[in-house]
Amino acid sequence: MPASIYHRMAALRAQGQRFAVATVVRTHGSTPQVVGATLVLGEHEDVRAAVGTLGGGCVEADAVDAAREVITTGHHSLRAYELTEDLAWNTGLVCGGTMWILVQRDDEALTCGGVDMLPALVAAAQAGAPVAIVTHLRRITNGFERLGRLAVREDGAVHGALMTDALMTHARDAALHQLPHGTARTVKVDDDHDFLVEAIASRPRIVIAGGGHVALAIARQASMLDFDVTVVEDRPEFASDERFPHATILQGDVPATLGSLRYAWNSFIVIATRGHKLDADCVREAVTTNARYIGLLGSRRKTVLIEKMLRDEGVADDRIAVIRAPVGLDLGGRTPAEIALSVLAEITQIRYQGSARPLSAPHR
Repeated sequence: MPASIYHRMAALRAQGQRFAVATVVRTHGSTPQVVGATLVLGEHEDVRAAVGTLGGGCVEADAVDAAREVITTGHHSLRAYELTEDLAWNTGLVCGGTMWILVQRDDEALTCGGVDMLPALVAAAQAGAPVAIVTHLRRITNGFERLGRLAVREDGAVHGALMTDALMTHARDAALHQLPHGTARTVKVDDDHDFLVEAIASRPRIVIAGGGHVALAIARQASMLDFDVTVVEDRPEFASDERFPHATILQGDVPATLGSLRYAWNSFIVIATRGHKLDADCVREAVTTNARYIGLLGSRRKTVLIEKMLRDEGVADDRIAVIRAPVGLDLGGRTPAEIALSVLAEITQIRYQGSARPLSAPHR
């Protein structure tokens, strides 16, 4: 969920407005939005002032009507929207799927165990400690019903309660597993129960060591994917706003600068400098940070030598394990743009926990 969603919630609260939070909690088949997509509407607002989207069309229009009703009554709504062929033809939505949309008033959506979570969610969206909200869904004859909700902080602290201790443990573990990804995911508990786990974290950040052709391609594509892009380079001609217009440029000693930065849970380092020694020095510094992803561009031979160097220097196995070398997925490309695609495909796969299999491949 974009950080702007939480900023909007905070602004509405500061104005003394009630508001409704509409969230896609479950999908099946082809749908115009994914689990976790959210729309926020204030009680005195026109729909054009709403922040976020559920995919548009009559589905979103109906959810807005539900939002107005929820604001008035305080009772939540959980409805299924079957995207039939006729609906798709008339509205332009993708056909063949079903979305379940949960609409809650702000007091219900943001309170877990009597604790108002909005300040923590705003902080998480601004690079503070991440937080996960877990919504417990139970299958019923006509779809799903919403049961309990709880919040889980990065230190494992839990606000709220579910029906059993076993469900509480499962929800906490699922939340802690999802926090590093900073995305929403449905987790199946058993045949009758699901969790929607929404991990709230700041905008993903990629720190690129080097300013050459591959680094430039990675920065451009990462910007298109809404990453906060930082480029570390020591050569003035490569460290310019003109070359990297959508990035923060840090000019200076590359390894030292790389090692001095603060990395959040959803930060990614990619090392793509001009030489093997500089790459090795950057890796030395990167492993001293808490970054959970360190991608190293280069040949398998180079990565073997650098791994041996780190082991000889006593670097712990758990830090060596976070290094992706050679970085990226095997897409077969060789140009800077194709290499960048490979790198960002891997990072995207990690963020969303995708299979990286072709979508056309048969399900197993």
